[in-house]
Amino acid sequence: MRVALIAVIAALSLSACTSEPEPSAAPQSQASAPVIAPGRPGEVARTVDPSEAATLVPLPTANAADVKYVQDMIVHHRQALDMSTLAPTRSEHTKLKSLASRIKDAQGPEIQFMTTWLQQQGQRVPEHHAGHGDMPGMATPEQMEALKAASGKDFDRLFLQLMTAHHQGAITMSEQVLTSGSHVRIEELANDVSVTQSAEIRRMREMQAEL
Repeated sequence: MRVALIAVIAALSLSACTSEPEPSAAPQSQASAPVIAPGRPGEVARTVDPSEAATLVPLPTANAADVKYVQDMIVHHRQALDMSTLAPTRSEHTKLKSLASRIKDAQGPEIQFMTTWLQQQGQRVPEHHAGHGDMPGMATPEQMEALKAASGKDFDRLFLQLMTAHHQGAITMSEQVLTSGSHVRIEELANDVSVTQSAEIRRMREMQAEL
């Protein structure tokens, strides 16, 4: 009886030594982990399911809304440059001259970027004197002629009036492509235009109050 008991104890000890430990719980898969999705300007970030997050990432390909935005914005920016070029010789407001210089410095490179982007997409680059149709914020030919003829405070008042409306139009166009476009670089551009020109509108309104 004692021999049998010893044999059982030995067998149990051997089994305990040779058994493999229970596998630990696998870490949560990255594919199932929640994703933080940043909101658009003015919106807070939110947590989304990975399957939903995949659809929130801007696509690397362009659609018709992207192309139209870029073509129209080139024409829009060119008019802003035409207006800003007048400021050094017609304005008597130092801050306005500085603002006009900043507009040229920002929008000139943006025109170059948009031109290159259209060429890479195999799309048409607008002619310099292309019509602007119903683009929001564009000054009419008569308003542009009046601006060219003005000087001093008359120029400053008209410039600020026209450029404020012009910037508001660009923001409207940018908001539209942010909801209908698909190309990540154009989304970035539209966000930059909105932020930069919103800040410039605030400065122009401050200048208007000084005149």
